[in-house]
Amino acid sequence: MENLPNCPKCNSEYTYEDGSLVVCPECGYEWNPNTQEEENVIKDVNGNVLNDGDSVTVVKDLKVKGASSSIKIGTKVKNIRLVPDAADGHDIECKIDGFGAMKLKSSVVKKA
Repeated sequence: MENLPNCPKCNSEYTYEDGSLVVCPECGYEWNPNTQEEENVIKDVNGNVLNDGDSVTVVKDLKVKGASSSIKIGTKVKNIRLVPDAADGHDIECKIDGFGAMKLKSSVVKKA
């Protein structure tokens, strides 16, 4: 029997092959062991890779709960911090002038 890699998500040793994929029965994660997956890579709306400390621009108006105004299109956000495993999908932490600390989704920003 061939030695299969442990699951990269939950580290389970009970993985099995399903065609060209390897599957974890415990967490349900599937991956191709022959390709180099870039884990935790966050990309902007245009597909550019984002890094900690980058500046981004908001590409659409964003309503903010509890605020009387919204974040307008074209607002520049400096010095972002990435949160790759954010459960709610908000993978960018930043401070926006007039709003303070916020979390944004990478799908609404482009690299400046």
